[in-house]
Amino acid sequence: MTPRTDIEAVETANTSFYEALERGDFEAVSDLWLPDHSDAVDNEDGDETATVSCVHPGWPALSGRGEVLRSYALIMANTEYIQFFLTDVRVSVHADTALVSCTENILSGGPAEEGADLGPLVGQLVVATNVFRRTPGGWKLWSHHASPVLAETDDDEGAAGNGGAEGGETPA
Repeated sequence: MTPRTDIEAVETANTSFYEALERGDFEAVSDLWLPDHSDAVDNEDGDETATVSCVHPGWPALSGRGEVLRSYALIMANTEYIQFFLTDVRVSVHADTALVSCTENILSGGPAEEGADLGPLVGQLVVATNVFRRTPGGWKLWSHHASPVLAETDDDEGAAGNGGAEGGETPA
């Protein structure tokens, strides 16, 4: 494949991952991760080092396909609605490994209260890194790491705006 085609294929795999999460399609999410027999892929040195891993915001690091997929099953079972708006998407490919970094602008909701269609919606900003491996079946997730973005408060912006000086003084 050409470098441009590889990047497009990785972008498609990355988008498919988030679309499957939005649909709550566990089978599709499972199909996008490296399969069991790929958990131990030989690297160039002959070492087996490709165990899948995942870090969700606020969770401990998860390792191994079973543990990672269980986490997605739990998230899907406890999330009534989720939508991802991806921004700042950057893709790089080197040989059979690809790195995607992006900002996940997430809108999610829990179970609806009686008589309502949706539960309360919550917005969240998360930065994520997704690592993919090329397989005969296409690009598959090897690792997902997501961390929350802490929002600046008005107080933070005010302090930054005056360079930290007190009483309106301009620092020398």
